[in-house]
Amino acid sequence: MNPEYPVYIVSKGRWKNRLTSKELESLGVPYHIVVEPQEYDQYAAVIDPAKVLVLPFSNLGEGSTPARNWIWNHATSKGAKRHWIMDDNIENFHRMNRNEKPRVTSGTIFKIAEEFVDRYENVPLAGFNYYSFCKTTDAVPPLVFNTRVYSCLLIQNDMPFRWRLKYNEDVDLSLRVLKAGYCTVQFNAFLAGKVTTQRMKGGNTDELYAGGTLLKSQQLVAYHPDVASVVWRFNRWHHHVDYRPFKENKLIRRQGLVIPDRVNNYGMVLT
Repeated sequence: MNPEYPVYIVSKGRWKNRLTSKELESLGVPYHIVVEPQEYDQYAAVIDPAKVLVLPFSNLGEGSTPARNWIWNHATSKGAKRHWIMDDNIENFHRMNRNEKPRVTSGTIFKIAEEFVDRYENVPLAGFNYYSFCKTTDAVPPLVFNTRVYSCLLIQNDMPFRWRLKYNEDVDLSLRVLKAGYCTVQFNAFLAGKVTTQRMKGGNTDELYAGGTLLKSQQLVAYHPDVASVVWRFNRWHHHVDYRPFKENKLIRRQGLVIPDRVNNYGMVLT
């Protein structure tokens, strides 16, 4: 089973690694990878050229935000209600169940996430948590509402926002959605195994983080001083966001929604 909505990978300088692309290929999930024109030949040499979309600009120095907004417009022009957008350094996807995290072997988890989110009128942003953030020793709920969504996002195309920041653009988008009274859904039942920030060459590692992480944390605080602060953790600067003010945002079920009173595993089997 595959996702209904189009899947995009935003990528730069990683045609050799292409982690997310390789994983989606292994799962049989259709996707497009979006690249700058000067790198088309390198990507098209290792990925089916029909899957490679070329941006009309390059080296703007604004991080991935211009590419993300181009993807958003592309998905909208195709008539899609939502789209998936993923970073290019996701090694694998997992299902978390009873404190175990086996790898998945199909795109079914994307379809399940779509159908859950489509039950509600006010969830314009959702996505999978990081594998590393869900410990097998902890009691982890299958879903967390009204928090940030990183790196593997399901976006409603007609929401009244777009990407805007050079740094921490996913946190900024999450906060604007929440401040407008909408809800977000972070799936812990489904996880993205993403390589840690700055560990992989290419992408934002080369273009944005050469000077460290302080500037990106300060930018987020400048836009959201009411809930964000700069903290020193794990030997580098980080941002910290207080999501407690948004815990009262409530899901609104779509009119006429009927949820079957039975468990549906969508054909997934734990092995």
